[in-house]
Amino acid sequence: MKHSLYFLPMLALAACGPGTAFDRDPHVSNMVVDGDTIPEVNRVSVPMPPLEPPHVPQRAEAASLWRTGSAGFFGDQRADKVGDLLTVDIDINDQAQLQNASQRSRDGSENVGFPTFLGYGGKIDKVLPGVSQKDLPSGSSIVDLNSKSSANGSGSIKRNETINLKVAALIIQKLQNGNFVIAGRQEVKVNHELRELRVAGIIRPQDIRMDNTIPYEKIAEARISYGGRGQISKVQQPRYGQDALDVVLPY
Repeated sequence: MKHSLYFLPMLALAACGPGTAFDRDPHVSNMVVDGDTIPEVNRVSVPMPPLEPPHVPQRAEAASLWRTGSAGFFGDQRADKVGDLLTVDIDINDQAQLQNASQRSRDGSENVGFPTFLGYGGKIDKVLPGVSQKDLPSGSSIVDLNSKSSANGSGSIKRNETINLKVAALIIQKLQNGNFVIAGRQEVKVNHELRELRVAGIIRPQDIRMDNTIPYEKIAEARISYGGRGQISKVQQPRYGQDALDVVLPY
C-alpha cells in the first residue's frame, strides 16, 4: 500500500497527457479577441481632452464636395474605424555597449592613550582590572585599532537585437482625440514548436501610410513581444530544481 502511494503523483501527471503536463505539443489558441487573449489592451487609461459637440453641417455645406469629412474622388483604403486592419512593420536593430570599472580603498586607524587628567590615570585599574599606567610602556596606548579595506569591480554590457517582422493588427478602440488603440498577434507552429508574436499600442491616424502600414516607431506605449514555447524552447530553460536551488543556496 505504501509503495502504491508513491506512484499516485506520476499517474496524475500521466493522465494529464503530454500536451498539458509536459508541454510537448503546444496548441494554437482560439481565434478570440478579448482581454484574456490580448491582455495588453484589456485596460487602456489615457488622459483625453473633453469631447466637443459634433459638427452639424449647414445646407450649403452638406451639398458641397469639399465639406469637412467628405470623401475624395479616390477612396482612402487606410484603416479608420474599430475593426479595421492595418499592417505593423517591425524593424528593430538596437545596439548598446556599456563598460565601467571602479576601484576603492580605505585605511583607518584609531588609538586611545592613557588618561592623565587630574591624576585619574592611576585609578583606571579599578575600572579595567589588569590595566594600569605602570604596567604599560611609556608612550603606549590602551587601545589600538587598525582597519583596511579595498574593492575592485568591473563590468561590461554588449547587446545586439535584430527583429524584422510584419504583423497585421486590429483597431480595438478609438480614443476621444481620434487616436487608435491597436493590437495584433501571430502564431506559427512548426514541428511541435509554437512561435508567437504580439504587438499593441496607440497610433495616430495620420501616421498610417498610404499602403495601410505603420512603422513600429510610430506606436506610442508599444508592447512588442516575440517568443515561443515547445520542445526546443523547453530544453533551453533551466529545470525547476535549478531555480529552487538558486533561491535557497547563498552562493
